[in-house]
Amino acid sequence: MRTPLVAANWKMNGSREFAEQFLAALDLEGVTAEVVVCPPFPYLAQVAEKVRGAVLGAQNLSKETSGAFTGEVSAAMLRDFDVRYVIVGHSERRSLYGEGDELVADKFFAAQREGLTPILCVGETLQEREAGQALSVIARQLQAVTGRASEDELQRVVIAYEPVWAIGTGKTASPEQAQEVHHFIREQLGAKGSGIRLLYGGSVKSGNAAELFAQPDIDGALVGGASLDADEFGKICRTAA
Repeated sequence: MRTPLVAANWKMNGSREFAEQFLAALDLEGVTAEVVVCPPFPYLAQVAEKVRGAVLGAQNLSKETSGAFTGEVSAAMLRDFDVRYVIVGHSERRSLYGEGDELVADKFFAAQREGLTPILCVGETLQEREAGQALSVIARQLQAVTGRASEDELQRVVIAYEPVWAIGTGKTASPEQAQEVHHFIREQLGAKGSGIRLLYGGSVKSGNAAELFAQPDIDGALVGGASLDADEFGKICRTAA
């Protein structure tokens, strides 16, 4: 049975004071889902020290192990802070920073080499959905990783479907739309796909979480804006039981 997982992606938000207040207010008592908090890099140590009932995640990493790469952060550095998960291929990295499928795959394997679990993000733009290309786009994004991964490597991954048109817009894929894509992803993963956790990301809130989590192929959520509110995020985590 797949354990539900809910991940908080704070993106480039927060401060030391915010992190202190958030972690003090976050109530995960009774939550049976696995909970991951992904703060900006400067707050990893603070969150690692203070977080209760959750594990630490990072929002990005370099494909490189070390060297003259100013401003980059390696998987080994993340491990120093007891980071367990790292987001790779988020749509904002793809669209704003030009990260293509090959680079995303390189980061995926860099994470795994250090024992981190990648949260691999896939998803289509509104234009691609309206053109009927959503599934082919997702298949291409997946293939960049699955075409290089062994069966063992594929068992150490979480995949997040995040329709780009629903991120930060207040729009959310209907439960039926989300389930269709999650089922497609699971099929693309082959025989081992039944054990891989699939998350939905895209304006998830406590008000729509229950319907999304009720879908047979949705195992949790990658939460953006709502993860900046400790009470709201806690409600989403409890819904994923």
